[in-house]
Amino acid sequence: MSDPSADFHAGFACFVGRPNVGKSTLMNALVGTKVAITSSKPQTTRRAIRGIVHRPEAQLVIVDTPGFHRPRTLLGERLDSLVLSTLTEVDVIGFCVPANDPIGKGDRFIVEKLAAVKKTPVVAVVTKCDLASREQVARQLLAVSELAEFAEIVPVSAESGEQLDVLADQLIARLPESPPLYAGGELTDEPEQILVAELIREAALEGVRDELPHSIAVVVEEMGPREGRDDLLDIYAFMYVERPSQKAIVIGPGGSRLKDVGTRARQQIEALLGNRVYLDLRIKVAKEWQRDPKQLRRLGFYD
Repeated sequence: MSDPSADFHAGFACFVGRPNVGKSTLMNALVGTKVAITSSKPQTTRRAIRGIVHRPEAQLVIVDTPGFHRPRTLLGERLDSLVLSTLTEVDVIGFCVPANDPIGKGDRFIVEKLAAVKKTPVVAVVTKCDLASREQVARQLLAVSELAEFAEIVPVSAESGEQLDVLADQLIARLPESPPLYAGGELTDEPEQILVAELIREAALEGVRDELPHSIAVVVEEMGPREGRDDLLDIYAFMYVERPSQKAIVIGPGGSRLKDVGTRARQQIEALLGNRVYLDLRIKVAKEWQRDPKQLRRLGFYD
């Protein structure tokens, strides 16, 4: 009897790139739903979140990683070690460079890191092509080709959907023969509480000052249906900042900003879970949490 998995391919891919090059937006576009949080602030993603692309002949599991950067804190070091450990465990890597930004030191720094991962094929992805002219895209494709020997170079736009199928084809072509790794219909294996916490953090990142994004962490303490109400989900969450001055920034005049954060987060959570939500969101100060191993562990950033 022939093996039914012989014609099926399944495996893991990850996107790497410097912060804010569109990795999370790209993963969300490929998966077709909001799995990773996206923000105009760099260094938004703090976890390796798995999004799953289902095809009749293949299953592509995308691991989203934090952006590579030269670390300045213990949190930064943990994020970079998370990226490196992810690279050694996937079947194919997507190296993301935006079409509308010149190649810089950060991109070359990542190419150096990728050179150490010798056995994993790297597909270069020129992102944000909708924000660049055809001439810019052509110049960027040439510049990327001169950085290293890539398995393939694919220009895409996550916003317009241009070339997303081509990119998926190129990633899938490099997956091993394997039966499906996840049940059909699953789009992520992240626990719902973590996804909810990430959506709250995304809402908080929009509209706050530039010095704040690294300093926000969110923990969902409790989540479940209200007693006697199947149609309503109660969520109790804490947002942690490092200093009282940051707490004041997030709360805003008369509590206006915190109220706005709560409203936007609740709408996103309801869209994700398909249920009405009551969100109880409070702010705590955890002094210098990014540099404190004990507090990092408590907030979910492990060694």
